Amino acid sequence: MTNPATLFSAPGQSAPATTAAKPSAAPRGFALYVGLDELKAEASGVSLPQLVDALRKTIAELSPNAETYAAVALAPAQAGGRDVDVVRLALHEPGAVARTKAQSEEQTEAAKGVVVDISRKRVIIDGESANLTFKEFELLQYLVLREGRTIERNELVGSLWDAGDEDAPGERTIDVHVRRLRSKLGAFQDIVRTVRGVGYRFDRHADVSVRYGAGAPSPDRF
Repeated sequence: MTNPATLFSAPGQSAPATTAAKPSAAPRGFALYVGLDELKAEASGVSLPQLVDALRKTIAELSPNAETYAAVALAPAQAGGRDVDVVRLALHEPGAVARTKAQSEEQTEAAKGVVVDISRKRVIIDGESANLTFKEFELLQYLVLREGRTIERNELVGSLWDAGDEDAPGERTIDVHVRRLRSKLGAFQDIVRTVRGVGYRFDRHADVSVRYGAGAPSPDRF
């Protein structure tokens, strides 16, 4: 019987004396990403469910023991790029996610204005990271995620500090935290707007962008 180690010997070299170690992982299946929206499928005279069924039947004929699973990839209608790349990202394929993250970081560092990066909990101002404390970022994030809505002071205190916290501010001293946050936003401090007698609101303008991350996985359909 052939020694398994000989399968990995280079031409002209003798095989190692010991048997090659067994791999720690082995293939268990594969993923096939198909870039095709419903309009393009319809133009070809088929639908996405029909294509899924056809692929499943072909696999069952070739290998009756194979197990199959299919999910639809949802993405914003305005998402650009190749369909298959959009699909890979929507379904959180590791390579696509890593590449998109790297591109996003490069764009963030080069961006002018303010980038509120929710996924990485940081704020970039004109390409430089703002030195926000954990609570200052939480305060900004709370307002950003409720964009356009005026948040009362008591809601900010009750949502961002636990009851009984020794350093929890009162409804009036929350203003001190907001002033500190604004001072670190520099020329862009007006994105945190005071609504007199009520509380605070996040106002976005042309120089402000918000990065939310990859988002939730696409739901199953098939």
